[in-house]
Amino acid sequence: MNKSLVTSPLILAGAAALGYAGFRALQQHHGNTEDEREAFRGKIAIVTGGASGIGRALCHELGHGGAVVVVADINLQDAQKVASTITSAGGQAQAALLDVTQAKDVQALVEQIASEHGRLDYMFNNAGIAIGGEVRDMDWEHWQRILGVNLWGVIHGTTAAYRVMTSQGFGHIVNTASVAGLIPTPMLTAYGTTKHAVVGLSTSLRVEAEEYGVKVSAVCPGFIHTNLFDAATYVTVPPDAARTYISSLTMTDATDCARAILRGVVRNQALIVVTGFAHCVWRLQRFNPVLVLPVVRKMARDFRASKSKAQV
Repeated sequence: MNKSLVTSPLILAGAAALGYAGFRALQQHHGNTEDEREAFRGKIAIVTGGASGIGRALCHELGHGGAVVVVADINLQDAQKVASTITSAGGQAQAALLDVTQAKDVQALVEQIASEHGRLDYMFNNAGIAIGGEVRDMDWEHWQRILGVNLWGVIHGTTAAYRVMTSQGFGHIVNTASVAGLIPTPMLTAYGTTKHAVVGLSTSLRVEAEEYGVKVSAVCPGFIHTNLFDAATYVTVPPDAARTYISSLTMTDATDCARAILRGVVRNQALIVVTGFAHCVWRLQRFNPVLVLPVVRKMARDFRASKSKAQV
């Protein structure tokens, strides 16, 4: 363990207690009960970013649970593969080409699906990208790109689905944020900015939407084994060095993550926090934000060290 993490008995005591709580929460994430699977049978669900990572796992789990799944992604070929896998297994799915940064396209898809099926039960705004590096090295185009996908993409999907759901009087909007939306994330500041915004959007709209019978949840995973960081943009950081550092982190399987998300959806949780690490640091942040600083400072130092080592 890094020495910076053992300088205070309070940090040790807090980490031990809250880490156990995170471990218990993680134990509950494996598998879903039959009743939880049945909750999605016959339901209509759109999943953005459905061709890979958490989105793909969500599509498979929803399909397995009997939902009618719309696999929406900017990569149509991979979306079609996911839909084909679901239908081959006896489920119902279709692929849709979708760029979430285009509000009119998102609205058109939502309205089309709601019209075809007579309703929209679930909108999973899951599409996202990552940009790593120091803010001083980022330019306006980096900010525009990540805000366009991670924040505006969620806003587009949320507002389009919300109009339909308030009209029909039911529905559930599920927005993928991150543990980066709950704690400081140096070296991923732009990413964390968008995820904090998604949490704020979701928790605020949740209260506003109650009167109309619409539910809203924010998903906050920790480190999940997906291609997010492989496909990320790294600013003035050698990609191989960044990926080597990230690969050293403990990752949770995307399928386990998807099952935890759907369990939280069935339970109508406002925040669906996934992985023991995410639960631990989230609870530390809520208890006393100072306790999280050694962890995130170490992450920043390690990231800088990988950058410096690669540049030697």
